Amino acid sequence: MPDLAAKLDRLFRTVHRPGGAESSYEEVARTIREKGGPTISATYIWQLRTGKRDNPTKSHLEALADFFGVSPAYFFDESVSKRVDAQLQLLGAMRDSGVDQIALRSFGLSADTLQAIAQIIENARKAEGLPTVRDRGRKKRASRTKRRPARG
Repeated sequence: MPDLAAKLDRLFRTVHRPGGAESSYEEVARTIREKGGPTISATYIWQLRTGKRDNPTKSHLEALADFFGVSPAYFFDESVSKRVDAQLQLLGAMRDSGVDQIALRSFGLSADTLQAIAQIIENARKAEGLPTVRDRGRKKRASRTKRRPARG
């Protein structure tokens, strides 16, 4: 599995625990044990991530995939790997730009409040000379409610 180290490294660098910090090898090993997963050491996880070891058991890969919230197929199936990598890239970009913090803070707010926040963001974009971002949901709703010609 030549890409295992790169994939595992990408997961560590991108999928962070709440608070934004990268998980430690000990934290990953402990969480896997606490969930009833296979015995795995922090050192072994480090070896997999750095490519020093590259032949983990299926149960180790399943446990690592579960910890990072991806399908175990990420390590085997190229199409799944590409799809997950695209999602990881988006996650990293959101975190790096601070968008994730805005999204987390807006959880649970009413639809009216979310619409007001969206308007504030649009005003800020306008003030900074950035193009307007269309609300995809609004566009979809509008296309569904278009008038149809009367029959008859």
